[in-house]
Amino acid sequence: MNALSLDTVVLSPDRKELLILDQTLLPNEIRVLRLHRMEDIREAIYALRVRGAPAIGVCAGYAMALAGAQAESTDKDGFFAELRSAKELLASARPTAVNLFWALDRMERTALENREKSIDRLREILFAEADAIYREDIAISRAIGEIGFSLLRPGDGILTHCNAGTLATAKYGTATAPMYIALERGMRDFRVYCDETRPLLQGARLTAYELSSAGIDTTLLCDNAAASLMAAGKISIIFVGCDRVARNGDAANKIGTSAVAILAKHYGIPFYVCAPSSTIDLSLSGGTEIPIEQRPGEEVTDLWYEKPMAPRGIGVYNPAFDVTDHALITGIITEKGLCTAPFEEAFSRLGI
Repeated sequence: MNALSLDTVVLSPDRKELLILDQTLLPNEIRVLRLHRMEDIREAIYALRVRGAPAIGVCAGYAMALAGAQAESTDKDGFFAELRSAKELLASARPTAVNLFWALDRMERTALENREKSIDRLREILFAEADAIYREDIAISRAIGEIGFSLLRPGDGILTHCNAGTLATAKYGTATAPMYIALERGMRDFRVYCDETRPLLQGARLTAYELSSAGIDTTLLCDNAAASLMAAGKISIIFVGCDRVARNGDAANKIGTSAVAILAKHYGIPFYVCAPSSTIDLSLSGGTEIPIEQRPGEEVTDLWYEKPMAPRGIGVYNPAFDVTDHALITGIITEKGLCTAPFEEAFSRLGI
């Protein structure tokens, strides 16, 4: 099945449930979860059943709309208290992906701006706002793809890390969007190399799956093979996604991204971060201020094995993300345009 035909996260036709593609089971099983309880939606975000900053934002938007629909209070104060409670629960799922907080804040702000309206009308407004976040995400990914496509040349070898594809967004993806636009334009003379992306293997399970299913020439590699590919001249350009960008251009993405950027700098390969403007956090001056999620050690020692592959009781360092220094980034591709250093000035020029 072509991954582009899969819906990552959508609202059910009766607007009572979220339909979430469980990405922990891909590529071997396609299962759609039907969730309505806030606790279950939070767990889906935390457990990476839905993942990728843009998709998390879409999920959070619809979750807040569902929370409004489920609120039992008949007075405004009680309604907003229930909405705030849902927001706080969902916000606790993952600390690094700024889109989670951006979407939650946007939904709460929309409700507060319409506080004088009836509760029934507020519910309608919240669903409309969540739908808008969904539609905007598709348009944003496509715009990023158009800019990225303009940087491609026939015969390019493209490296990507983790999954910033259609499975991480409403459609197209961010780092993979240039490749899908290339297909639409009839350009097929390129090859994509996917880092496996340990320990959760998003590159192997997700990116390799979705690109190959779309008919793109795709090669999977162990993370520690990237340098040898670059040294052999196989990589022309690198596209990665991100979960948060500080105003100086430091970018947090899946663990291992910083190492790829350092290698790219050594071998003179352009390194682009594909970042919806909603991931740019101007409140942070630099990457040291970005909170980095620490994941359970079992993801490294036990997750993919019939038997543990490390000594019992061993300490495990398992950060979900690292921060790529802005000096290593050739450009940051937003839906509003391509930004180059100095990034803070570039963001300002684009009105971010």
